[in-house]
Amino acid sequence: MEYLVVGLGNIGAEYASTRHNMGFMVLDAWAQASNVLFKTDRYGDVAEVSFKGRWFVLLKPNTYMNLSGNAVRYWMQKLHLPLENLIVISDDINLPFGSLRMRPNGSSGGHNGLQDITDKLESDQWTRIRIGIGNDFSRGRQVDYVLGALSAEEKAEIPQLAARIIQGVKDISTIGVQRAMNTLNTRQKAATEVKKEENAGKTLPELPES
Repeated sequence: MEYLVVGLGNIGAEYASTRHNMGFMVLDAWAQASNVLFKTDRYGDVAEVSFKGRWFVLLKPNTYMNLSGNAVRYWMQKLHLPLENLIVISDDINLPFGSLRMRPNGSSGGHNGLQDITDKLESDQWTRIRIGIGNDFSRGRQVDYVLGALSAEEKAEIPQLAARIIQGVKDISTIGVQRAMNTLNTRQKAATEVKKEENAGKTLPELPES
C-alpha cells in the first residue's frame, strides 16, 4: 500500500521558519527520524519512508503555496493513487496554536494551498491534517502573520506536534482515517497554554507576620 503525504509550505530560506511552512516542518522531522534525505524531483522535494509494509512518499511542493495543486496532481497521477491515499498537512489560522484536526474531506477553510489542490484534483475527498497557528493579528495583517517567523516557544513545540501527526498518518494506514481521527483530534494542550495556566494559578507567597 502506498500513500502520498504532502506537507504544504513555501520554498526558500526566508520562509523556512514561518507559520505557513508547518507542513514542511513535519515532513522534515519525519525524514530526519527515518534517516532518509529529500531529493529534488518534478514539482518538489521527495523522500520515501516505510512502516509495517506501507510506503509513504513525502512531498514538499516547490510550486509555492498557491499552486500546490500542480505538484499534488502530478504525483497522484505518477503514483497511480486513489484520492483516499492522499494526505495533506497544512497550517490553519482558524485553530489555536498546537491544535490538530484530521478530516477525510472538506472545504479549504480559506487556505489557498488546500483550495488549489481541490481545484486541480476537482475533488475535496482527500484527507487533510490541519495544524493550528492561531490568529493573533490585526485586521489586514493576515499575510504578515502567516509569513512571520514562529516564536521561540512555538518552535519548541514543533517536535511533539510533528510526532503526533506522523503517528496519525501511520494510523491512517493501519486502522483507517475514522479511527485515526478519534485519536489525533483529541486535543492535547500546547505547552504554551499549560505554562499560562500554571502561571495564572500561582499566588504570591504570604508575608510573615511581624
